[in-house]
Amino acid sequence: MYPKAYIDYLIHFHGDRDYFECHEILEEYWKEVDPNNKQSIWVGLILLAVSNYHHRRGNFPGAEKTIAKSIAILKNEKRQLLQLGIDTEQLMNDLPLKHEDISLQIPYTSYMIPITDPILIESCNAGCIDRGFIWGSASDLNNREIVHRHSSRDRSSIIQERLDALKKSHSPTHRKRQ
Repeated sequence: MYPKAYIDYLIHFHGDRDYFECHEILEEYWKEVDPNNKQSIWVGLILLAVSNYHHRRGNFPGAEKTIAKSIAILKNEKRQLLQLGIDTEQLMNDLPLKHEDISLQIPYTSYMIPITDPILIESCNAGCIDRGFIWGSASDLNNREIVHRHSSRDRSSIIQERLDALKKSHSPTHRKRQ
């Protein structure tokens, strides 16, 4: 009923609070199903996770920018949010409050996306148990591996992709087409 990537996103969002992993999971899915649509619901959910990642690390400008973008996208996707088992009204009430907290530089607290579908919650809870997470537990602010995950990741493939794109844009055949 729900995409596996979405369920995995929710498991990490509400289980181990690995927002970086949430971003990775949904970005890959988004690129498969709705590539290049920067207003996709998947982008809105990705940005919500990214905002939480920045907020938890005390990067208030990054958190504020990404939650504002998330809100702008998600408010236009209310029907799709409902189809994903999310209490749209509650979410649309919660996110501006989170945005305000971030703009006031109030420290991060864990957030639960309001899910209305008990079957989805049951599925996510089971996924948490399988991974050794506790559904709805607060973020472990002392877990540097998750809190500062971006600084420990292997970026070699990303760097290589950028170099390849740069080479391609400077190739004679690319310039002739322009």
